[in-house]
Amino acid sequence: MTAQQSVTAERPRMSTRAFVGLGLLVSLLIAAVISSFASSHPDGLEHVAESLGFDHAAEDSAVGGGPLADYAASGVGNEWLSTALAGAAGLLITGLIAFGLMRLLARKG
Repeated sequence: MTAQQSVTAERPRMSTRAFVGLGLLVSLLIAAVISSFASSHPDGLEHVAESLGFDHAAEDSAVGGGPLADYAASGVGNEWLSTALAGAAGLLITGLIAFGLMRLLARKG
């Protein structure tokens, strides 16, 4: 056995379930905690609209009054908690949709 094989053989393996769980935890940490440090400046599209002078023509989307509009959970008084809940909810909703699509497409193959 070579030195590389012995190092690889001694290293404990992480199960897929543990790896996915750890990834979910890190993602939730980023979405819920680190997102509160995001810039309050307008995003790229808003900046271009302001620079070119047509920002006044913008209209709210159909979901502009939704429960997670403007990166905040409606009905929560604390701004940090509101952003954290919206980030976590967005992550979980997106993850569930992706997981569902993955399972659906994997069955056909």
